[in-house]
Amino acid sequence: MEFRKLSEFLKKLDLTASRNEMTIILSELFKECGSEISQVCYLLQGGIAPSYKQVVFNLAEKHMISVIAKASGKENHEIVTIYKKYGDLGDTAFDVLRGKTSKISVSQVFGKLSEIAKAGGEGSVERKITLTSDLVKDLDSQSAKYVVRILLGKLRLGFSDLTMIDALSWMEKGDKSLKAQIEKAYRVMPDIGLLAKAIKEKGVEKATKNVAPIIGIPVSPMLAQRLKSPSEMIKKMGKVAVEPKFDGVRVLIHMNGNNVFAYTRNLNDVSYMFPELLEIKRHIKAKSVILDSEAIGMDEKQKQFLDFQTTMQRRRKHDIENIKSKIPLRFQVFDILYKDGESLMDKNYIERRKILSDTVINGNLLKVDEHIITEDPSVIEREYEEKLKSGLEGIIVKKAESAYVPGRTGFRWVKMKEAETKTGKLTDTVDAIVMGYTQGRGKRSQFGVGQFLVGVRDGETVKTITKVGTGLTDEQFRELNLRLKKIFVKEKPKEYEVHKDLEPDFWVTSSLIVELAADDITKSTKHTAEYALRFPRLVNFRDDKSFKEATTLKELKDLFELQKR
Repeated sequence: MEFRKLSEFLKKLDLTASRNEMTIILSELFKECGSEISQVCYLLQGGIAPSYKQVVFNLAEKHMISVIAKASGKENHEIVTIYKKYGDLGDTAFDVLRGKTSKISVSQVFGKLSEIAKAGGEGSVERKITLTSDLVKDLDSQSAKYVVRILLGKLRLGFSDLTMIDALSWMEKGDKSLKAQIEKAYRVMPDIGLLAKAIKEKGVEKATKNVAPIIGIPVSPMLAQRLKSPSEMIKKMGKVAVEPKFDGVRVLIHMNGNNVFAYTRNLNDVSYMFPELLEIKRHIKAKSVILDSEAIGMDEKQKQFLDFQTTMQRRRKHDIENIKSKIPLRFQVFDILYKDGESLMDKNYIERRKILSDTVINGNLLKVDEHIITEDPSVIEREYEEKLKSGLEGIIVKKAESAYVPGRTGFRWVKMKEAETKTGKLTDTVDAIVMGYTQGRGKRSQFGVGQFLVGVRDGETVKTITKVGTGLTDEQFRELNLRLKKIFVKEKPKEYEVHKDLEPDFWVTSSLIVELAADDITKSTKHTAEYALRFPRLVNFRDDKSFKEATTLKELKDLFELQKR
C-alpha cells in the first residue's frame, strides 16, 4: 500500500467524530491492507511499535521546524511564521509542501521511521533531523502532515485499540459480532498489530483460538470489582480466597532464562525500575514464568511497608542504584499465569495457587501472599479488620473456582478497602482522567493551575464528573502544573464530552490519571457523566495507570448504588 493511500484514510478519520463511522473507515482500510496491516495499526496508534515497547522518536518542535525548513528549501524563520498561523507543525508541513506527489510505500515509511527512532549517541539529533528531512522530502504534502504529527507524538485521531478491535470484526463480518472474541484474545496478547496480522492471514476464528501468554508481551492484568459487604461477596462468589491488599505497584514479572521483564498494570515496560529482578532465577523453580505481584517499598529500620508514592520514586530512570539502596523492595506474589511453556490462565485459583507455592522460593525478594479459603462472611470481616490494624489497605477477595480472566469482568475478584458504613460516604477512590485546567488566580497564580477538570471513561469517550481545586498542597499544585504543561493541546480532544459552562482555559491529552477521594457521588445535570463527586480531593498521581485503567462510568454508577445501601 502506498503511504499516500493511508494518508487519505487518516484524513477521513481526522475529520470524523462518530465512533461508528471511524469503525467503518478503519474496516475499509484493513480490507485494503496486505502484509503491512501490523505496521498500519502501529501508525494509527501514532508510533511504530506496540505501546508497551515505548519506542520514542525524541524530536522536539524546534527540531521539526528545522526538518520542514530543510525539506522545503525555506529558512527556519519562515517556517516559524507559518507555524504561528496554524499552531500545528503538521498543517505547516502540508502548507509549505503543497502540490508535491509521492509513491513511497507504507513499509518504506515505516522503515525510515524505525531508523529515526534508533538513531542515538553523539550527534544523534543532527542525524535524526537529516533522516527526517530526507523522509519528508519523499512525501506528498498530506502524507508529510501526518508523518510530522506521528514523529511529534501528536497524531491523536480520537480512538484507541478498542475501536480497531471493532473494525477487525467489521472487516470480517460487517458488524461488531466478533468483538468479544477478538477482545478476549487481545487481553492475553495486547499487541494490536500482531493480532491484526494474524486475523488478516487466518481469520478471526483461527487467530483468536487458544491464545496463550508470550514471554515479553504483557498480559492485561485481572482487576477487582466492588461489592458492599462480605455477605454479598459470598452470595455472588461462593467459596472465596481472602488475600491482603498492599499499597504498592502492580507488577507482572516475565522470566525466561536470563531474560527478565517487568510490566505495570497499564502494560508499560518498567524493567529498569527493578534491577534486583535480574537475580530472580535463584528464587524460581522453573525455566520460564509469568508472575503477578505487588512491588512494595520496605523500610528496613522500621520493619514496615512504605506507601505507594514512596515506592513510585523507583520510576526515575537515573541513579537507580542509589534509589534501590534507599528504597529496597519486596515482591508480594499472588498469582502465576504461565510456567515452562504452559499457560495456567484457564486453571482455577486453587490450582494456580498450588503451582505458585511450588514455584516461588520465599525470601527477601519474592514472597507468596498468604491466603485463607472460606465461605463464611465473618472470616472475611475478621481478615479485613486484622489487615487494617497491621497497616495494610485492606483485602482482596477472590472466587476460588475462577480462572485468571484479564480485565474487570464479573465478580471474580473484589477489593475491600474500607469498612461497610451507613453514612453515605464514598467507600472507594476514583481513578479519574484529567481533561483540562483553569489558570490560577490570586495566590494560585504562582502555580499556573487553579482548578482541573476530570472525567471517567464511557467506552472511548471521556465524560466529566468534577472540578478539583482544593485539598492540594503547594507542592502538588507545582507538580501538577509541570505535568499538565507537557500534555497541553490547543483544541479539545475529540473523545471529550464537556458542557460549555465547564470548559477549562486549557485542554490536555487523556494521559494523566489521578486518584481522587470524595465524600459521596451525587446526580448532576451539568456534568456529562450525569454524576458528580462531592468535595473531591487528590490522593495520588497514578503513573502506573493509563486511560484504559481509569474508572468507567459503569463503575461510577456502581459506586453510587453502593453508597445508598
